[in-house]
Amino acid sequence: MKRITNFLITLIVITSIFSCEPSKKEYLLLVENYSEIDRNNDVVVFELNQLPDYNIASLKEIAVIDNSLHDTILSQLLDIDGDGVYELLLFQAKVEANSAKEYGIVENEQLADTSSKVYSRFIPERTDDYAWENDKVAFRTYGPVAQQLFETGDATGTLSSGIDCWLKKVNYPIINKWYAKHTSGEGSYHADTGEGLDNFHVGSSRGCGGLGVYVDSVLYVSKNFKAYKTLSNGPIRTSFTLDYADWQAGVSTIKEKKLISLDLGDNLTKIKAEIIGSDVIAVGLTLHENDGIVSMDTTNGWFSYWQPHGDSELGTAIVCKPVNYMGYIQINSQEKDKSQLLVFLKVIDGEVNYYTGFSWKESGQYPTKESWEQYLDKFSKCKHSPLVVKVLKD
Repeated sequence: MKRITNFLITLIVITSIFSCEPSKKEYLLLVENYSEIDRNNDVVVFELNQLPDYNIASLKEIAVIDNSLHDTILSQLLDIDGDGVYELLLFQAKVEANSAKEYGIVENEQLADTSSKVYSRFIPERTDDYAWENDKVAFRTYGPVAQQLFETGDATGTLSSGIDCWLKKVNYPIINKWYAKHTSGEGSYHADTGEGLDNFHVGSSRGCGGLGVYVDSVLYVSKNFKAYKTLSNGPIRTSFTLDYADWQAGVSTIKEKKLISLDLGDNLTKIKAEIIGSDVIAVGLTLHENDGIVSMDTTNGWFSYWQPHGDSELGTAIVCKPVNYMGYIQINSQEKDKSQLLVFLKVIDGEVNYYTGFSWKESGQYPTKESWEQYLDKFSKCKHSPLVVKVLKD
């Protein structure tokens, strides 16, 4: 009876909001949380082909209704293969531990909020970086022109497939603003003028979550990405692919492609690595001056490095599925960029999924080692037990 009542309330609200389009289809979803953790704005991923008698090829927009609030919430449609057809619906759900909650969805041509704090793009004006960000963190990596400049001896070049951290302390987008300041000569993103800065050194290390293949005590890595494709930009998720030229790891030829995504509210970005040529990859965190603290929880699959950084402190991390975890090594070296924490992950059916990211003390998000590790513990448990969404029938 309660479910029927809630369903009727949802339909009344939907009808009142979209009464000008009474023919639009309406559905009711049940989002279930099987974990012991309250979920606050966790991203729900719903496959649209689960909707009965629904022609997704004609879909333009869907509005999501929080049944308890009787109001539209933030949502996003995703075309994951670039064929012009939306396959996934994303929305942020709040569901208490060991409970379920109902959400209504209805065809609609306008989002609840069209602004976006989740963004990525190719940066041709700064050689050829690719950068991505959300309301918490920002990252970048390097393209083929930067590689060519390095290989010809140009000091402006960069040879690295590592991941750089841009330490922002504001919740609005900074990528375009910082690059514009840099390329115009009006300032530098290496100096903090109130929004944060880039003072994270990557070099030839893996930076924050770059990968390689470890053979006979040698870490082999790819060069810069050779091609990219932007798949989606906000308001909930940005995603893109990076392709790499084949590279050698000992006697093996490695083929590598990454699908990278970042969700609103997360401090860690997801990397789906497609790998041919090795059954195990090594995902790394640079240890910089070896003056920080490595900690981990192998049961929940998180690994952290908390370190002094400039006049502040910084935590970086890797989160993986326990099924992929194969072990780790900590390398402390006097040679520049060689000190790294390497986490070994098993390649299953040609791919590995993991998360990597950071928290900077100046951002105020997780300003201590303890708060950072608490976040990683919760983050890993939530990712290992995602919210389940079902279509409720009449």
